[in-house]
Amino acid sequence: MADSGATRLFPQHVAIGLLLLIGTLSALNHVAARIAFDDGAGVMLAVICRAAFSGLALLAVVLWQGHSLRLPGNCGPWQLLLGLMVALQSLCLYSAVARIPVALALLLGSLFPILLALLTWALGGARPTRRAGILMACILLGLVFVLDLPGVLSAHGRMGSEWTIGVLFAFCSASFFTVGLWISDHRLSHLIGPVRSLYTIAIVFGSMLAVGVADFVPGGLNMPLTSTGWLGLGVLSVLYATTFSILFITIPRLDMPRNAPVMNSEPVASLLFGWLVLNQTFNELQLLGGAIVLGCIVLLAYSRN
Repeated sequence: MADSGATRLFPQHVAIGLLLLIGTLSALNHVAARIAFDDGAGVMLAVICRAAFSGLALLAVVLWQGHSLRLPGNCGPWQLLLGLMVALQSLCLYSAVARIPVALALLLGSLFPILLALLTWALGGARPTRRAGILMACILLGLVFVLDLPGVLSAHGRMGSEWTIGVLFAFCSASFFTVGLWISDHRLSHLIGPVRSLYTIAIVFGSMLAVGVADFVPGGLNMPLTSTGWLGLGVLSVLYATTFSILFITIPRLDMPRNAPVMNSEPVASLLFGWLVLNQTFNELQLLGGAIVLGCIVLLAYSRN
């Protein structure tokens, strides 16, 4: 069943607002996850919980709206590939975090808007303008300051093999997410949004459950020690289900090649909520970086294609 409204783009201010909302909720999700991890919860347990909750929520939406779960003949392989891309993105990101500082992993993971623009261009889409290229470069520079990468690198010392592997995992995370966004926007845009998202999250759930049972990530299925950890797992599951549903249901209408850099507001929001909830502080350089990121996001989002 085709989604006739999927190809009509949202007005620019609506698309930007939705992506800023996604970035904010994702930042809160990371805060809740940190609370759960600090209480002993395993990484894979968190992924499985949020995927299960998202799957149940999406299944309820699909049944309530009366959508058919049958995939058109040409959608099956692309849908499987989308689910695997999202699953691999999660696995690579957590593998990177296990080997290198979280700040560097997030910075490399934030390369996906630039990779998406380049991939879209390489596959026949619009070529990024010089202005867009300059703004993207400024966004990366701002993220370097926001995440205090100079301080992280100076504190790390000499780079070893684990550092190199972690950097590769983080870059692969951004690459897999980029391919997933492109597939959703260009090969599955005619598929009903909730159905596409349901199949995607089901593939993620199955993949991550298999990885967890195989003990690929030692301690990945550890349970929280107290109710605080369980509360963190519950909150991150709700927030992930919300952001995942909004993103993958509305992707065909968000003009992602142009507006994806708006999602780079997530690291800035993470710093704010980390300060409010986790008592984490940030310095003047990080504030400057946040201003650069937000300023370039606004300029890029409202610039002409």
